Amino acid sequence: MNQQWDHFYKKTYQERLQLIVANAKLDAAQFQKLQAGASGVSTNLIENYLTDYALPEGIVTNLVVNDQPYLVPMVTEEPSVIAAASNGSKLLADGKGVSAAVLDRLVTGQVVIKTSQFEKVNRFIQQHQAEAIEVANKSHQRILQYSRGARELAVRQLDSSFVSVDLTVDTGEAMGANLINTMLEAVANWLREQLHVEITMAILSNFADGSLVRVSGCVNSDKLATQTMTGRQVAQRIVDASRVAQIDIHRAATHNKGIMNGIDAAVIALGNDSRAVESAVHSFAARDGSYRGVSQWRIDHDQLVGEMTVPMPIGFLGGATKVLPLVSVNQAIMGVKNVHEEMMVIAAVGLAQNLAALKALVTDGIQRGHMNLQLKSLAMANGTTEAELPKILPQLRQLKQPDSLAVKRLLNQLRK
Repeated sequence: MNQQWDHFYKKTYQERLQLIVANAKLDAAQFQKLQAGASGVSTNLIENYLTDYALPEGIVTNLVVNDQPYLVPMVTEEPSVIAAASNGSKLLADGKGVSAAVLDRLVTGQVVIKTSQFEKVNRFIQQHQAEAIEVANKSHQRILQYSRGARELAVRQLDSSFVSVDLTVDTGEAMGANLINTMLEAVANWLREQLHVEITMAILSNFADGSLVRVSGCVNSDKLATQTMTGRQVAQRIVDASRVAQIDIHRAATHNKGIMNGIDAAVIALGNDSRAVESAVHSFAARDGSYRGVSQWRIDHDQLVGEMTVPMPIGFLGGATKVLPLVSVNQAIMGVKNVHEEMMVIAAVGLAQNLAALKALVTDGIQRGHMNLQLKSLAMANGTTEAELPKILPQLRQLKQPDSLAVKRLLNQLRK
């Protein structure tokens, strides 16, 4: 390995930048882009910092949750996601909006012990539950100021060689990853001393079934009608598509990805860990051993009814929410006051996203709705200016196979 990269993290920002520019043979314009995007905040947020990578932020409109209207900031690079979420939100708002409830707000972690003596560990934890909780809480006493903290411990036998001691913690308004990891390490050390066992690891679990949100909404079937299908026909086709996501993993993966288009974009806009939420939702979707769609749709009289329960391991305070400058602005735009409200609104976005995607799939197909925004992206990626878009887009729509060569040809004709 080239020694110039040794201790890269110790170099100043300018030294790192110059080294990257020289190694990649970047030109002056590329150098300027990197330098112009740099910020002092981000320098202290991650390691080996180079620049800020900007993603577009937009607003989902029309969302109503528990009779309260919301504007939801969303950060995404994917065309039509925000338009679809807004469209789905409007359909649900016409049916009185989304009903949402947080079922619980607890974080779980595990101390994994390499032992065949499950009964011994289980008996010890049952007999010393209060002491174990005290050990956990003493390691992070500040949490007790907010009447939060460790709640209980449970023991699971993983196989003949491993036992997991699971710690459940009320982390308050924070996501609580660092908090619970501190507690888990304290409990692990205590168990090692008390039981003389080998601790394999102590770590937060991203299987967040203790932080669940349930959302539901309905749409009058006549609101779903198209030029070629009645509303009842569309509703039944949505129910059928929902059913396929329960029986086929190929469809379930795409069904859930569409839901996460909305959830992830809102989670990122609010400064939370989208990878943690992704991990939680997808593992929850497979909790019974088969991977399924996390939402389900049915017909009740003349209404299409959708229901979804998903884990939402996020925080309103702490972590990147305090560091990233736009998070507080986005919280103000959204108007949320606490983590429970934030969880419910984000889950509602996922349900709205799902409704819009399913409606598009079973009627016009997904590409028709995407096409205009995809064409805009194609045009801009190939050098079309904002002023030229109104002239280029109509011509691209007339083509059977619009591509980069077509954009460049049209631009050459326009600029003559």
